[in-house]
Amino acid sequence: MEFFRIKKDIPFMRHALALNAVSFATFIASVFFLFTNGLNLSVEFTGGTVMEVAYEKPADVEAVREVFTQLNYSDVQVQNFGSARDVLMRLPTVAEQTSGQQSEIVLAALKAADPTVTLRRTEYVGPQVGDELATNGLMALGAVIIGIMIYLAIRFEWKYAVSAIVANLHDVIIILGFFAFFQWEFSLAVLAAVLAVLGYSVNESVVIFDRIRETFRRYRKLTTIETINHAITSTISRTIITHGSTQIMVLSMLLFGGPTLHYFALALTIGILFGIYSSVFVAAAVGMWLGIRREDLIKTKPTDGSDDPNDPNAGAVV
Repeated sequence: MEFFRIKKDIPFMRHALALNAVSFATFIASVFFLFTNGLNLSVEFTGGTVMEVAYEKPADVEAVREVFTQLNYSDVQVQNFGSARDVLMRLPTVAEQTSGQQSEIVLAALKAADPTVTLRRTEYVGPQVGDELATNGLMALGAVIIGIMIYLAIRFEWKYAVSAIVANLHDVIIILGFFAFFQWEFSLAVLAAVLAVLGYSVNESVVIFDRIRETFRRYRKLTTIETINHAITSTISRTIITHGSTQIMVLSMLLFGGPTLHYFALALTIGILFGIYSSVFVAAAVGMWLGIRREDLIKTKPTDGSDDPNDPNAGAVV
């Protein structure tokens, strides 16, 4: 399906060097903010208190958040859990307060706002569990990257695998750089969004690589740069349809999903925008710098010399 068709190829690779320099600078800046500012990790990673309360009527989540504002709590996650009357809260660790003392203070403040509230359960998430989640998250990220490299190396060729991984790491590090620079909360939902961006970005790279291979087969006289430009131009309509429809859904979560889905949708939005950019100007450009060519994708059969055009006896039949 095509939304529109561009008849003349757009010279994307003409500005590949300048745009790669911008990408490299953005990548370095993101790494710098990651090391200097660090990520603002949520309760799942740093440890804290998890409380579940119940109301007789559907709970007003915004009113619950206002109670925490009055208590001078920051970065508290409040969401409905199971039903509209049940509320789950994740509280960060407070210095000089135990988990039990923290729960008593919060419950007293909630009862002052609504006497019908009852405590269902309270749990303490220790830093050790948070470290384990962080380690498992990094292992999941590494497993995804290795799997993508193996898949692309088998389907295409090692140069395409390296190009796709460079583009994917570019997207992931830039997302993390945004969260480090603005100190947005990094939770398990955001980690899930980062992993989703990895798959989403490599899908776009595979589409472009497939079209490059098809163009190599159909247009033998085109140079490598002309082949890449034609492949990207021919996939623009599909890219706009796919990314546009996905971004509409993500935008609805960003605008109407509330605080629970806000940073998840924000990470996806950054990933989708930079995923389009990296698939064209990072993955394809890196492949060009690595020297992709027709022979990498199309294996020619060895000849015995009978098809040599310089052979005076070529084509002779006995």
